[in-house]
Amino acid sequence: MKSIFKFSLILLFAFTACAKKTPELVFSVGGAPNELDFWEEIISDFEKEKGIKVRILRQPTDSDQRRQGILIPMKAKIENPDIFLMDIAWIPQFAASNWLLPLDEYVQRDKYSLKPFWKNILDLSDTYKNNIVALPVYIDAGVLYYRKDLLKKYGFQNPPSTWSEFLKISKKIQKAEREKNSSFFAFVWQGAQYEGLICNFLEFASLDGGGFSFTGKLKINTPANIKAADFMKDLINKWKLSPPNTYTDMKEEQVRMFFQSGNALFERNWPYAWGLHQSDNSEIKGKVAIAALPYFKGGKSVSTLGGWHIGISRFSDSKDEAWAFMKYVVSKKVQKSFCLKLGWNPARKDVYSDAEILKKYPHFKDLKNVFGNASPRPAIPYYTQVSDVLQRHINSIVAGKTDSKEAFNQAEFEIKNIIERYE
Repeated sequence: MKSIFKFSLILLFAFTACAKKTPELVFSVGGAPNELDFWEEIISDFEKEKGIKVRILRQPTDSDQRRQGILIPMKAKIENPDIFLMDIAWIPQFAASNWLLPLDEYVQRDKYSLKPFWKNILDLSDTYKNNIVALPVYIDAGVLYYRKDLLKKYGFQNPPSTWSEFLKISKKIQKAEREKNSSFFAFVWQGAQYEGLICNFLEFASLDGGGFSFTGKLKINTPANIKAADFMKDLINKWKLSPPNTYTDMKEEQVRMFFQSGNALFERNWPYAWGLHQSDNSEIKGKVAIAALPYFKGGKSVSTLGGWHIGISRFSDSKDEAWAFMKYVVSKKVQKSFCLKLGWNPARKDVYSDAEILKKYPHFKDLKNVFGNASPRPAIPYYTQVSDVLQRHINSIVAGKTDSKEAFNQAEFEIKNIIERYE
């Protein structure tokens, strides 16, 4: 018995020693089944190339559930997951909570070039207190889809660059198309009470002074914000260029399906809709193009930045291995494969000039310019609570239930109370 016990101890110590030599990296990622299956392929290739074992921790498709799945171990300060994918909106909270490993030391050690990434995205989304804390894996930004066949039919050479041009084109074409299609509307966009409404609002509020400032004096109730919200309301109620259910039902997929049915001239959506618009069962296949979103005179075109970024846990016991995996995931080879296999928008600029990519996705030449002018939502750790307040009040304005100045004044009051609880 003593011999068996000693032999068991030897095996245990041997196993422990081996485990230390070949640590297992735990990667937390969610998404659709086909996305997770492809992550398994990426991980398999990485293991063969680098000799580092990776265990994938599969999460649901739902974004809130994915966030919760990372919050729990981070709050407990446990080792796993070592590395994870984050929605761009989570980064400020994770960084402020001191959960993300600063990457500057690794970047400098390996002389790792950050030039392939958009500087505005790195500076505004992936940097906290002057330290890089994440890298983008794939990116999104709001774009304007338009029916190029209808613009040509009614004598317009280019999509509108300003909202005044947009109104002129929209009114003319909607009136003409309504003669044979009473269900036709000029513009569909995300106006329901959810996060997509905030993304849309920030794009309308592109004048100087528009948007929300949380540094120094709180700026919510501003003339630029009032103008933007009133314009959104007027698209539905005054000019009737957008469907009456915009503020009740319109989220990404409702907007996408409406436009894809052939019943709209313009659509604000994310780049994911392009492939679906070009599918064989689409009524608008071959009739669509994309452009930067319009802006008010005196402002500029702004797209709300979305997408997913990769970060390393400060509590990981395999930080070097996690950094190796991070570099692999954002390499040109892997970024290109994500694009070809899943249709994702790469985080690297150099992929957008790749001949094979442009052959399959000719619209990427336009996306590259959009991403260069993209801007994230406010980078504050209590953003979720602030967004809930803004969603409620902006939706009330768009629905015509509340005066815009009164609504923003009340939102500002509620947000001040949130800030006081955190500061």
